[in-house]
Amino acid sequence: MSDDVLSIIPSDPWWQPDHDAADRVIALVEELTPGLADGVGVEIDVRWHDVVTFVDCGVNLEGIGSPLCQASIGTEWWGDLLGSDCDGGFTTLATEVPCCGGSTTLDALEYDWPCGFARFEIAIWNPERHWFSEDELTALADRLGHQVKQIRAHI
Repeated sequence: MSDDVLSIIPSDPWWQPDHDAADRVIALVEELTPGLADGVGVEIDVRWHDVVTFVDCGVNLEGIGSPLCQASIGTEWWGDLLGSDCDGGFTTLATEVPCCGGSTTLDALEYDWPCGFARFEIAIWNPERHWFSEDELTALADRLGHQVKQIRAHI
């Protein structure tokens, strides 16, 4: 059986909210997510990580590009990088891209289907919606006290 996960993360990978802000944004997520009131298999998972963690889009990932030269970055390089760094989280996001050898950060790479890095994540499992609208993202950011991004994974 497969699952869909819609995650909300801060736009700054290192930032974490306090618990009161997290509670405020969770309350809004509950209002905005159909199925929670009906108990239709929707579940919210809130995570605080000690180190920056990769928040991926699962099988939705179609490609990765360099923000420096706009070339496609091979999945083998990406897989090797995640295999060596991902399990314990990331102490730095600095990287050298293989296409042009330039220096950038992992969160600046161009992911075809959004991906992100975070120390805080709200994951909504099997939501009965695809994405939050821009207005909803603004409201979520206001409650959290920080700009947010959304990631949709299929796993």
